[in-house]
Amino acid sequence: MMNSARDITGQDDAQAGDVRDLLQKILARLPHSFSLELFVREGEVESFAESTWEFLRLVNEAAPRIRIERLDLSGQRAGELGITRSPTLVFDTEVASIRWLGAPLGEEARAFVQALLMFGYRDSGLKEDSRPILERLEKSRQLMIFVSPTCPYCPQQAVNGIRAALARPDLVSLEIIDIQAFPDLAEEYKAFSVPMSFANRVLIAQGAQPEELFLTSVLNMEQAAYFIPETRSERMETDVVIIGGGPAGLTAGIYASRSGLKTVVVEKGQLGGQVATTPVVENYPGLTQIGGKSLVDIMVSHALEYVRILPDEEVLDIARGEPITVTTNRRTLTARAVILATGARYRQLNIPGEARLAGRGVSYCSTCDGPLFKGRSVLMVGGGDSAVTEALHLHQIGVQVTLVHRRAELRAQKHLVGSLQEQDIPVLYETVLEEIKGEDRVREAVVRDKAGGRTRSLPCDGVFIAIGYEPAVDLARKIGLELTPDGFIKRDARHRTNLPGIYSAGDVEGGYKQIVTAAGQGAEAAISVFEDLVSPYWSNQTKQTAPQVS
Repeated sequence: MMNSARDITGQDDAQAGDVRDLLQKILARLPHSFSLELFVREGEVESFAESTWEFLRLVNEAAPRIRIERLDLSGQRAGELGITRSPTLVFDTEVASIRWLGAPLGEEARAFVQALLMFGYRDSGLKEDSRPILERLEKSRQLMIFVSPTCPYCPQQAVNGIRAALARPDLVSLEIIDIQAFPDLAEEYKAFSVPMSFANRVLIAQGAQPEELFLTSVLNMEQAAYFIPETRSERMETDVVIIGGGPAGLTAGIYASRSGLKTVVVEKGQLGGQVATTPVVENYPGLTQIGGKSLVDIMVSHALEYVRILPDEEVLDIARGEPITVTTNRRTLTARAVILATGARYRQLNIPGEARLAGRGVSYCSTCDGPLFKGRSVLMVGGGDSAVTEALHLHQIGVQVTLVHRRAELRAQKHLVGSLQEQDIPVLYETVLEEIKGEDRVREAVVRDKAGGRTRSLPCDGVFIAIGYEPAVDLARKIGLELTPDGFIKRDARHRTNLPGIYSAGDVEGGYKQIVTAAGQGAEAAISVFEDLVSPYWSNQTKQTAPQVS
């Protein structure tokens, strides 16, 4: 049991004076006074409560500016604050909302003393890179951090929470919970491995985190795998600007930086692009199965080892010249080369149930998700080369597929249509998919016969949609890049566009729309940039002309 000064500092009761002297050295010069209220069940002997009170008395003797008060759990003040557990230690409510449920002893004494210093100096001590994260917080966060006096990693996470609550007392409150004092709470939250952190009762972190990652987890309400420091410079000089933070852009960033080029990746939307919203990836080499978001986290963390990433930033214009000037909504960047890796997204039907059941039976890629439906029945929507090719692929891997097309004839090439007929794959002509139904996953699809207007429901396990892609080429079109007849960026075998110094990579070029091919194209584009900057093909000195795009 923790019932002596030895429990607090590793010393015997006879050495309590030494503890007091040590605390005095640490706390004597606090410029601000503040209060600590300890709520206990008076009349009952509780080891955790008595140990905490003993420690608080030593603190008070060492630093009289810290006012301590012992209050009954059944009293008016406890009722006002909604406190029901003993012991509960409440820090000065005029400064922040921080409570410690249990005894701040053992390893946790370190975090407690740091908290006293923060309150005494009225300074959370947040790093400069951390402050912008909390500035973006708009909704309240009730934090709960489960700790143990025997855990050497818990103080770090507890201090992270204390800093957050002190820095944003308007939105952040904190409860530090000792699992030894309150095992029932640990059982309720399944907090069996400390430290474990929750925000608004949602698990946001397991284990201790660097300060920036903890605050990012608090902001995003999920465990953060990486931290991107905010860049406030209004002008940045670099060698390469990569526009797009998907697999192609991130890979290009790694390869360009490793070639010795100063590189920046700019992404206006979600890092990872479509991969970040893919539930499961099963065809990325080396990873048998991984969540799309987890794969993106790995890629971003890797890229951050080499390249600066500017998230949530949109490129507005690119001006050719020496150097090339890239203007975003936040700053101006100058570069010797630009890689456009802006991606493409699958065109959607925008019908009821499509978005809600995406990843739960609704898919846009048979190569990615087809194996999950082996032995099951699905609909393939579309009538072009992609739809027929994907229907043939699904059939080949053992999926029962029916093609749904809104016209009387397929638009696919004749040999593909012939293969469809040879494989006896049924086709519903002049049929429109109007709704996809199901609670937890796709169960049926509602289709309408265009000729007669009759609607009916078709039981199915999945719906694959192949009605084309929408490449993100607004910027490319704005600066005068040539496009293919299908609307993708036109480039040569080295990813050079028709404009010297401007390159492309990934889905914005068309092709197979696979993570691995996008990453490969990003690497190729970066290597081309490096070689061309060493020996520019557009330079008069090289006596070369710009390559023909294809």
